[in-house]
Amino acid sequence: MAAAPPPLEDTLVSGYTRLAAESPHRLVDFELRALDVVISATCLVLLSPVAAVIAVLVLVTSGRPIMYRGQRVGRRGRFFWMLKFRTLKPGAEQRIGQYLGEELVVRTDAELTRFGRWLKASQLDEVPQLWNVLRGDMSFVGPRPIRPRFFEELAHDLPAYWQRLVVRPGLTGFAQVRRGYETSMAEKLAHDLEWIADRSVRLYLRTVIVTGVRVVRQVFTRRP
Repeated sequence: MAAAPPPLEDTLVSGYTRLAAESPHRLVDFELRALDVVISATCLVLLSPVAAVIAVLVLVTSGRPIMYRGQRVGRRGRFFWMLKFRTLKPGAEQRIGQYLGEELVVRTDAELTRFGRWLKASQLDEVPQLWNVLRGDMSFVGPRPIRPRFFEELAHDLPAYWQRLVVRPGLTGFAQVRRGYETSMAEKLAHDLEWIADRSVRLYLRTVIVTGVRVVRQVFTRRP
């Protein structure tokens, strides 16, 4: 009997993770991590009342669960659980979890609850990811985290895709600031690779500020 294929995580560890680990370390990565800790801790304290209100509204408008937990691929192939406030109808993950790209955007839109639509548009659904940043699962700036099954597919289709493992996935990034959700995966990868190559404190702070201004604008221009 043929041996069973190795689990996906084993494939990542033995292949893509090794390549990412062999990438040269940079002093800037320690500087960016220090910024992540300071900013995420500060934001968690300041936004805790907002998070409490959002949690109550999610519970009242669409019931449990309040949070969404999804497995994602992090730096050097380490898997982690990404947190968000739930914006979709209960059971949506099972109905749309196999889609990616534009098809996922369309199907996600159809699954949004009324309050979830505003949460997603304002990006306040991502407030719990500040905890992921504080823990070290994510950074404020980097490639958006992706599901393990899709990572393997995209790594086969786009030879440079494994390079996303060199840095932590981000709450925001070049692709999100410059383009929308409908952007092709190849174009998003080009922006991600630009960040990986040129990452610096200046670019980090500029991206965080641009994203913050956009979030504030969206919060106050969209009705729940």
